[in-house]
Amino acid sequence: MLVHPQFDPIALSLGPVQVHWYGLTYMAAFGLFLLLAARRVRQPWFEQAGWTRRDVEDLLFFGVVGVVLGGRLGYALFYKPGYYVMHPLEIFMVWRGGMSFHGGLLGVLAAMALYARRRGRRFLEVTDLIAPCIPVGLACGRIGNFINGELWGRAADPSLPWAMVFPQSGSDIPRHPSQLYQFGLEGVLLFVLLWLYARKPRPVGQVSGAFLIGYGFFRFVAEYFREPDSFLGLLALNMSMGQWLCVPMIAAGVLLWTASRRRAG
Repeated sequence: MLVHPQFDPIALSLGPVQVHWYGLTYMAAFGLFLLLAARRVRQPWFEQAGWTRRDVEDLLFFGVVGVVLGGRLGYALFYKPGYYVMHPLEIFMVWRGGMSFHGGLLGVLAAMALYARRRGRRFLEVTDLIAPCIPVGLACGRIGNFINGELWGRAADPSLPWAMVFPQSGSDIPRHPSQLYQFGLEGVLLFVLLWLYARKPRPVGQVSGAFLIGYGFFRFVAEYFREPDSFLGLLALNMSMGQWLCVPMIAAGVLLWTASRRRAG
């Protein structure tokens, strides 16, 4: 049985300036997005449509704004609506923590819709471009969660070789390191599958649909090993909030992928 290493959340101190590991994972996520999206726009079908490196940089700016605003608002709406109705100003206190991936996704979609409208692009063309680049950012985020010892897993059999005690949980119960499960599933595996799938031209909307299906499925599975939020617990059908939010995501992905295929046929 392992014990979480209790990393110092501060990676580097330069006088009064403190650099947190979580901030570094965000920087890594943005850098990897630039690298991968720049490779995507060099694919012939994107080059022919006039995509450039400058477009990638603009997309990153829109995406950062969307993920921060959407992630924070989604957390307030999906997980603690009653609390934030009573304390609305705390919604803006992002340094206190609390971000929702599903809210961040909605924020990114809104930002991409705005970008598409301003640049005269098709919305699904934009989302098809960025979809294979997103999982590596998710992987970076899960590493940040693990370093911080947050979002730990459910109780595990002590005989499990990688069962881990998270002192932050306030107990010595061995748990699944669910952050690493999500790193592997939603991050690495989803990236590999999407990157390979998007290596050749696909009907508009299919890559986006594949992302929604893939992320929704992998997150749904990982939630069985992740400790539900203490203030919510398990909801109907013994499913967590994360799982319930994945259901419409998967359904939307299936509908989008199917509709794209029919239009192409």
